[in-house]
Amino acid sequence: MNDKKKVTLNRRKFIGTVATGTLGLLSAPVLAINEGIEGGLIDPNEGKCFSKVGEYQWQIGIAKALITPLNDVWLAGYGRKRVAYGKIHDLWAKVIALKDVAGKRVVMVTTDHMGMSKTIYERVFQKVAKQFQLDRSQFMLTFSHNHCAPCLEDDLVDYYPSDVKQKEAVKEYTLWMEDQLIAAIDEALNNWQDCEIFAGGGNCTFAVNRRDNKEAEVPDLMAKGIPLKGAVDHEVPVLVAKGPGGHNLALLFGYACHPTTLDFNTWCGDYPGFAQIALENKFTGTAAMFFNACGGDQNPLPRRELALCEKYGEMLSTAVEEALDNPLVKVSSRLSTAFNFVDLAFEEMVTLEKLQPIANGRSPLQARWARRMIGKIKKGETFATSYPYPTQAWKMGDELLLLGIGGEAVVDYSLRFKKEFAQKTWICGYANYMAAYIPSRRVWEEGGYEGGSHLDEYGHPAWRWRGDVEDRIAESVHKVVQHTKSMES
Repeated sequence: MNDKKKVTLNRRKFIGTVATGTLGLLSAPVLAINEGIEGGLIDPNEGKCFSKVGEYQWQIGIAKALITPLNDVWLAGYGRKRVAYGKIHDLWAKVIALKDVAGKRVVMVTTDHMGMSKTIYERVFQKVAKQFQLDRSQFMLTFSHNHCAPCLEDDLVDYYPSDVKQKEAVKEYTLWMEDQLIAAIDEALNNWQDCEIFAGGGNCTFAVNRRDNKEAEVPDLMAKGIPLKGAVDHEVPVLVAKGPGGHNLALLFGYACHPTTLDFNTWCGDYPGFAQIALENKFTGTAAMFFNACGGDQNPLPRRELALCEKYGEMLSTAVEEALDNPLVKVSSRLSTAFNFVDLAFEEMVTLEKLQPIANGRSPLQARWARRMIGKIKKGETFATSYPYPTQAWKMGDELLLLGIGGEAVVDYSLRFKKEFAQKTWICGYANYMAAYIPSRRVWEEGGYEGGSHLDEYGHPAWRWRGDVEDRIAESVHKVVQHTKSMES
């Protein structure tokens, strides 16, 4: 039997397992648990604490899909051949669907993937729109940016030294994974439960600004108690869905930091994976879901040890637990959503003259990119001078605003938008697809890895964004937020 047939048989066996209940978190014990609510709940309309959830005006659907590869696809994230040799724990895609009192629905998918390409996002969204009648504003596809996850189709297309066989494996895994996402979304949207939604937050301190602190010096600085430099966002936003009796049906939480504690060739969810496992072990029958905030310039330091990865996962899960012990704000059952593509202009487009020496240069990554660009130019292809960048807003009552922006946004975006909007604001900086590093104006002017000429790594026909990148994104974010407000008037 050839390898392809083996993969197909294993896949069928896996799908059969899913059909018997592996996907969902909707078993009888979830509804049977009847616990007291930890901490007080603040009703913004009453201005007082109460001990019972009260009327259930939200509905939630939850599901999850096992997405650990079954074939020989490489690991993603570090630009080299990385053949998997086992797993620390499985990789997951999880779905949280919410429906407000008027029947408005939203769906968020969280995954343990390194990045999603625009190709994948568009293909999945088209299926979601057709099968579930959701528009673009109601669907958010997120990825943790975990570097112990598999390569995906059209993501960092020139980054890896892939041969034809590996590209076929990537394509096969990607299409299989997309099927699992759609199946999980279908399950979530067909298994609604009554709940109430609450918002809270904690604090976690292992994220370090990697632009302003030398990695090798961080352990010594920390040991001496010397404060580290640079902007950080250590907030841990926590969304809690509570069912009958106050049971936590779902915990959606975020953090602004690269999941790059590990760089070995083993499947693992890095610190977000350990945090989710810890929370699901702590709260039986609860779905724990992670989204990465604006962590484009943030690293977990020190790193490169499994023990540190487990430690950071524990720190993050503890921050979530502490948020549950503190007063939570009840979120009104009213959804309004908006989505907008904004064109981000490239600073300088590629030319044959500049590409030729790069194609014969010393960097294998840049040479692969340059040769591909040259091939397109010789075929007469015309390059767009800008790139469509996704911005998204979910307004939940008057209490919470969730923003989704694409690519690897640096922490300045999170800090800025939290100041500019009146209600509690959370930002998912790795939403829908991996555009590239997204620098703020400050980071663009400073240059360096996140702000300089590195768009070639992401396959773009240019080296750098134009300097107005932050202004363009901020304008679009304000536009979608304003649209959510106008929908309520």
